[in-house]
Parts: sequence; C-alpha cells; structure tokens
Amino acid sequence: MFKILLLLSLISLALGETHVWNYTAEWVDANPDGNLDRKVIGFNGEWPLPVLRVKKNDRVEFYLTNGLEDANTTLHFHGLFQPGSAQMDGPEMITQCPIPPGETFLYNFTVGDQVGTYWYHSHSPGQTGDGMRGVFIIEDDDLPYDYDEEVVITVADWYHKNITELIPDFLNLYNPTGAEPIPQNILLNDTRNNTWNVEPNKTYLARFVNIGGFVSQYIYMEGHEFEIIEIDGVYVEPQTTEMLYITVAQRYTVLIKTKDNTDNNYAMMTRFDIDMLDVIPSDLELNLTSYIVYDSDKDLPGQYYVDSLDNFFDDFTLQPTNNETLFDDPDYKITVDVAMDNLGNGINYAFFNNITYTYPKVPTLMSVLSGGDDASDVSIYGSNTNSHVLQHNDVIDIVVNNLDTGKHPFHLHGHVFQVIARGEPVDDADPPVAFDYDNHTEFPEIPMQRDVVYVNPQSYIVLRFKADHPGVWFFHCHIDWHLIQGLALQLIEAPDVLIADPEQQITQNHIDVCKAAGVPYEGNAAANTKDFLDLSGENTQHKPLPSGFTARGIVALVFSCIAAVLGLIAITIYGLADIKNIEEHVAEDLHVDISDAEDEVSESRSSLIENRY
Repeated sequence: MFKILLLLSLISLALGETHVWNYTAEWVDANPDGNLDRKVIGFNGEWPLPVLRVKKNDRVEFYLTNGLEDANTTLHFHGLFQPGSAQMDGPEMITQCPIPPGETFLYNFTVGDQVGTYWYHSHSPGQTGDGMRGVFIIEDDDLPYDYDEEVVITVADWYHKNITELIPDFLNLYNPTGAEPIPQNILLNDTRNNTWNVEPNKTYLARFVNIGGFVSQYIYMEGHEFEIIEIDGVYVEPQTTEMLYITVAQRYTVLIKTKDNTDNNYAMMTRFDIDMLDVIPSDLELNLTSYIVYDSDKDLPGQYYVDSLDNFFDDFTLQPTNNETLFDDPDYKITVDVAMDNLGNGINYAFFNNITYTYPKVPTLMSVLSGGDDASDVSIYGSNTNSHVLQHNDVIDIVVNNLDTGKHPFHLHGHVFQVIARGEPVDDADPPVAFDYDNHTEFPEIPMQRDVVYVNPQSYIVLRFKADHPGVWFFHCHIDWHLIQGLALQLIEAPDVLIADPEQQITQNHIDVCKAAGVPYEGNAAANTKDFLDLSGENTQHKPLPSGFTARGIVALVFSCIAAVLGLIAITIYGLADIKNIEEHVAEDLHVDISDAEDEVSESRSSLIENRY
C-alpha cells in the first residue's frame, strides 16, 4: 500500500497542478502616469493585469474571452517552449486564428521543465502598448539561491493615445521616414513615483521585466547593486553590476542586499535610451525616480545622477549555470539584412532581405497540418512570410546584419538561443559591418542564452539553437512599431513530426474560433486547399518605389503636393471672389511688388517665345 501511495505521489508531482483562469479582455479606464485618463485593455474590468504563478510541469487552462467589441485579440506566453502545444503560442495568423469579439479561446498547455521570469501579452497589433500585458512566473522549489523576500518590478513606456489610434499616423505617406511615435512617460509597476518599502539586512529577489513596446531602459539604484542570477528564464553564474540595460521583452532576475541601517532612503532610477528616439520633446521626462524606503518618516531622495550611461552591464558575458557548450557547426544558416525603407505607396516598412512580413490568409501552423506531403515545401507558406523549413534536431544559425542606424531587440518564439557573436555599434557616418564566417572573433565556449537580444546599430548578431521543438515559431523585432512595419520571419520546424503528433492537431475550440473569425483553417498561404503550390491570390507587399526614389524624395513630394493643394485653394478663393483690384490684393498677400512682378512676367514671356522658335 505504501508503494502505491508513493507512486501516486510521484505521479502527482510529475503531472503538477492545474491552474484554471477565466478572463475577459475589455476596455477599462486608467491613468497610470497621473496625467491623462485613457482606455486600456484590462481583464475582468481590472488593470494592471495580474501576476500569474505556476510551477514546473503545471498545467494551464486559460480561458480568454474577447470583450473588446471593436477588435480581435490573441495571447502569447512569452518565452514558453509550448512542448506538444504549438497552437497555444499565440501570434495571430502564425499559430492561431484571431479571437473575434464575443468568442472564447482556451489556451491549454503544460509549462514543462522551465522555471524563472516570463510574461504574457497580446500578439495582436498594438494591444501590448494598450495595456494587455502582465508577468508570468514559473516558481522553482529548487532555486539555488537564498533570499528573504521576492518583488516583481515592471518597467514600460507609456502613450496617452491608444496605439490603435497612433498606427494610422505611423504607417502613413506623411511619415515617410518611419519615425516612431514618442512615448509620453516611463512607468514602473504601471505607475510613477513608486515606493518600495524594504527592511535592513535582507536579500531581495527582484524580477525586472520590460513590458513596454518600444524603448529600452537603463535601471540603476543609489547605494545598491544588482547581482544577476537569471535572464529570460535561464540561470546564470552570478555577476554584480550597478546598472542594467533592459530592452522591451527582456527579463532580469537579481539579488539586492539591503543596508544594515535605516539612516537613509534611496533613489531607484529608470531612464529612456534616448538614442532610440528620433526627437525628444521638451516636456518629455527622460528619467523616472522611484524610492527604496527604509524609513517612511524620513525624506524621500531626489534624483540620483550617474557619471555615464556607458557602464551598463554587457549581457554577452553571462554564462548559463547549465554549462551548455557551444552547439556544433550549423546544419542550416539563415542570414538576413535588416533595413527600413519605403514601398510604392510611400509608407516606410521594415525588411528582412527586402521582404516585409505580410500575413498569410491561413495561420501558418494550420497550413502545415493540412499540407500533407507538401508541408516540407517552403513555397506553400507564402512569398511574403520569409519562411524557413527546419529539420528536426538540426543546429540552426540566424545571422542578423543590421543595416539600420538603430538598435533592435529580436525575439525567437519556442526557444532560447545561444548568442555566439555580437558586433560593436558602428557610427552613422561609417558603412554597416556584416558578420563574416571566415573572419570573426572566437565564439564563446559556453555562450550566453536568452530569448531576446539586441543588435547594435549597423552591426550584427549571430544566434545558434537546436531545432528540437516542433512547431511554427515567429522570429521578430520586439519593438511593436517595427513588428507592425513587418520586421519578422517564421520558422517551420519539423513539419513531418508536427503532422504525425496527435497532440499537435487543432482543437475543436480552435476551429470554432476560426469559423467565428471568418478565417480559413486549412490550405496554403493563399487559402488554396486543392493545390498547395498554387499561391494565386495570396497577400503580398506593395510594389517597390521607382528606382532612385528615396524617403527624402517622398518628403519633397508630400510637401509639394501640400503646397499645390493650398495654391489651388487660394486660386479658388480668389477666383470666385468679386474683388476689385484683385492683382494688388494677391501681390500684397504674397509680399510682392506688383510692378516688379509685371516686369518679370513680361521678360519671361519674351524669353519663352525666343526659346520656342
């Protein structure tokens, strides 16, 4: 009997607990920075969204009902591998149909062996910036570090307008350079002037998550240090620093040791990376001061200044505690050039190798599962999806050569990757530097691992991973604006294994959501179910600009058109008006001496006649 009970206990531990959550995404009122009331996306009428906690091997049953009424939605559990459950990964039209208003989607998966700090957010355009994001923690009963108390600290940029309002102005002929909208504020734990009450002689485990949509941030504290122990769900050999640099979607778990007295309170600072902003409005506060409070009766500190922001910690030096050595040479290489440019409609887009990601008519995972023998043919996934078919357990390199003058944080779904090379930033005045397999610094023996990493301006990164998680995985810039511009590609990993696995087949709930959304759940990227090699009618990007036409040319064209329209309006007004001495009035409005103007017209007319004959 004892053996049976022990066996049942071990099975229970292996299977884990089941967490059932029922949430309705809906618009609620909020004013996180204290400056403006606006609509945000809350759950069950509340915002910020809750911190969700599970443990290894736990099961999640997350019922998401779309109560937005005016928009589709989705949910992505960022950083989770989704073993056997690729359809639960969340990106719209990649692994799932969007959830239309009034419908409920069940995200049903096991978290597996992962532990650490993650987050969840909408993967429908703009909704992360509108507040649909929260922290997801996989607790570890065997955490190899001692601490007294845990704290979760989120940082984010914040806009006073809804992102869905800003998108039409962003993707617009009148924004030909693709300048991103500038946030109005920095938030810490979805507020400003945050107070963190601490006790002396304690060790705090702090989970930092950048849940914003655009700007990377520096984080530093007066009189305290960060001891880094985990990044993006990967334990690392501890390293101490005075400053973190955290891009959107990255996570750092650190230990912070408090002082042995309560003599003072201290400032915790977060600061925008201003190199990511095209313009800096005069009223934009670049620093946010929060407070580490030992004694609430004492004065709060002022802003804490540092000599330089160049001393932030370089995550490339971190070494995972699993001591996983560099994978073997790659079986398959994906090399992409990042560029921002205009297409024939005058709008600025983002490109991998001249392709701006254009969503297919059928979610790609469903094209795999309905593709049969054609599923290994990359062409069925569309001309504008930048797709790559990977073989099971192959070693893959992704080389990103950044031709752009800005940083980009890139995220790979379904995996962590080894970061085996990252070039130094290159000055705008110099040409970009691409990675060269025949001439590079030595790869680290035990590379840093994470699921989001930034590439420096006009430089490169090289990422290596093993294709051991069958599924369809998105690789994209995690700046919301750049994903909206199309800076993404997709990896179709082990399609034969996916098709053969009964656990990977589309659930009936998923099919019902697709039907309600009016989205096909079978066929190639063009929704063709009869001939998967026929892409007639697929979604494609706009045609290119005429040769030699640049963003500067578009600016000139736009303002010329504006001037022409204003000129026509003026002509119409004056032409329809019954005004005596109209010539004198027009000349006066234009600050022109009419006698001089008449002389110039006469001379021009004579010259024109001479040249014509």
